[in-house]
Amino acid sequence: MLTYSKLAKKPKQFRSFTGLEAEEFDKLFGFVSREYPEYERERLERKGRERAIGAGRPFKLELRDRLLMLLVYYRQYMSYALAGYLFDLDLSNVCRDIRQLEPLVKRCIPLPKKVHNRAKKIGTIEELLTYYPELKAILDATEQEIPRPKNRRRRKSYYSGKKKRHTVKTQLIVNRKGLIVDKRGPFRGRKHDYRIFKDTHPRIPPDVEIEADSGYQGIQDDFPGIRSRIPVKKQRGRKLGEKARKRNRKLSKSRVVVEHVLSKMKKFGIMGQEFRNGLGHYGDMTDIVSGLVNFRTMLKEGMDVSAFVG
Repeated sequence: MLTYSKLAKKPKQFRSFTGLEAEEFDKLFGFVSREYPEYERERLERKGRERAIGAGRPFKLELRDRLLMLLVYYRQYMSYALAGYLFDLDLSNVCRDIRQLEPLVKRCIPLPKKVHNRAKKIGTIEELLTYYPELKAILDATEQEIPRPKNRRRRKSYYSGKKKRHTVKTQLIVNRKGLIVDKRGPFRGRKHDYRIFKDTHPRIPPDVEIEADSGYQGIQDDFPGIRSRIPVKKQRGRKLGEKARKRNRKLSKSRVVVEHVLSKMKKFGIMGQEFRNGLGHYGDMTDIVSGLVNFRTMLKEGMDVSAFVG
């Protein structure tokens, strides 16, 4: 049976299984255990619950091992059957334990929505530079494959001409340190990246410059109030000049930060593999994955993670 006490003795395996160092896990568990009593009270007293408090099946695993199971499941994206074998649970208990713990984990990590809401209240240049170092933000979207929908209309709307498969999209804005300051989605795979930006139009401080790839052509014309840098697009039948090529290479090097962030997110198998769960759960999943990436980034940069708990 896989437990925290066993896995923590092997640091490399712990990182590989969960996506976190043991010390980072301990920090996260400290927040989770602190918020757990209030979370359980709200869950047991929720409107519509028919059973009295104290009734119902008890959890077989301790809270620490339930958190470990959730992270292992997200990182490895194994079947519930395999997770049940590793943690000595049946399939229904695996699903129940993970789903009931997810809202609590969302309370305890710096979700992009929390970061975005906090950044909107910026009052000084020091705070602005904390969330937007160098006064720059990088915009990009990512796609994840889903099973082919049975419904014909859904097949058409989720089909990505770029990926040649059915996908869902998520749009991110990250800062120069790799912190995700805004996340929007999910969107159907057919929707163009720039159309997503036009429809959501995330609020960014006016002094911050947005860097984006060529998929966001038009942002400078449609949003003249936004400072932006977009690659120079080659016209049909013509070649780019040397000055334009140098500018594009420089922008590409600057934008590589967002590619690294996407790579970190997709190392969690639940976001890097074909998404097998119901799409109604997709937004919660990307919230948790992006929050975990932010959690590690903030610890690395010495930022106060506790400010985003609750």
